[in-house]
Amino acid sequence: MRKVLCVEPVIFIYTLAFSLTSPLAQQFIYRRQYNATFISDSNATYCEQNTSSPAYIKQKEVQEKASVFRMQLDLTGAVPSLIVAFVIVANGDRQGRKRSLVLPSMGALIGNICLTVISYFSLSLCILFAVAFITGLCGSMATFLGGGFAFIADVCQDEKQKTTRIAVVDLIFGVVSGVAGLSSGYFLRGVGFTWTFAIASLLHVINIIYIIFFLEDSVSMSEFQHQEPVSCKELLRETFSGVYMLFKTAPYKKRVLIIVLLFTFMTYLFTTVGGSSLFTLYELDEPLCWNEVYIGYGAAASTSVSLTSFLGVYLFSKCLKDIYIVFIGIFSYIGGMVMAAFAKTTLLMFLVRVPSLLCFMPIPVLRSMLSKVVLTSEQG
Repeated sequence: MRKVLCVEPVIFIYTLAFSLTSPLAQQFIYRRQYNATFISDSNATYCEQNTSSPAYIKQKEVQEKASVFRMQLDLTGAVPSLIVAFVIVANGDRQGRKRSLVLPSMGALIGNICLTVISYFSLSLCILFAVAFITGLCGSMATFLGGGFAFIADVCQDEKQKTTRIAVVDLIFGVVSGVAGLSSGYFLRGVGFTWTFAIASLLHVINIIYIIFFLEDSVSMSEFQHQEPVSCKELLRETFSGVYMLFKTAPYKKRVLIIVLLFTFMTYLFTTVGGSSLFTLYELDEPLCWNEVYIGYGAAASTSVSLTSFLGVYLFSKCLKDIYIVFIGIFSYIGGMVMAAFAKTTLLMFLVRVPSLLCFMPIPVLRSMLSKVVLTSEQG
């Protein structure tokens, strides 16, 4: 069977499944905390706007509980996923990229199957902590994206092509996230939580089949096939020694540049991902009081931001240095978040995306800048 060096379908399917269930998982937790049964009504909400009402006080308590619960879930999965991502993606430079794609897909499949069972049988939400930990042990989104972008860095030799193709993948990520977010509300109304989680599970099964049987690895394994399998201890030692040598052998300016780029990339992701994760809970309650369809519309608005950010990278890269493109994107994000802080109406909340039209530009550009600084054998 002939295999292909095209990782974009893998990213497409994984993002579609992830973005379909992510807003629904937040709503599922919120409604279970509220002890509310989902009713498929065109305009039904659980939003009380009278500040002196007992229902309003309960609503604020549930919002706080749901936010804390979600934060605890994220931390439960984040800690193991960071360790796994560090080991699996870094060793992909020598042992291939496919394991950093298939392992998170299997973890996501397990997670969605568990969500399906919890929703169908109305099991305790505490089970989600075990699910988050298992998903984290499989690497989660950190390992998947690390492997995906390292895969692209492997197959792209030209620097301009590398920046553009990474931007294309970020465009896919943004557009698919928007489409999935838009459809999530209609999925919830049409088939409910249980079947939506089941559909996402099926998507992950398709993805795993494609990775195993149709995707060719971007790293040649011929030189490693004759070696004996290494133990976990040796694997960890090789990983940490590889990172140590990366900084030890590099010139001083290169070390400083890598550290600054990593710090900038991590802090920007911290603000963008952390900020966007608050939107759903904010939109569910007063003063916006959005239902599941409006939340889907809000998530879909990120599609336009992804498109304009991609066009921005494509056009600006022809006439500006990478660092200036990063600054433009950062100031675009700041403008959008300042506007979101004062958004009290539905129209204003949608208009938040206008100053944020270029806010995704720093992510692919910083990835490309990091890729250009290190050697081809150090991409992971």
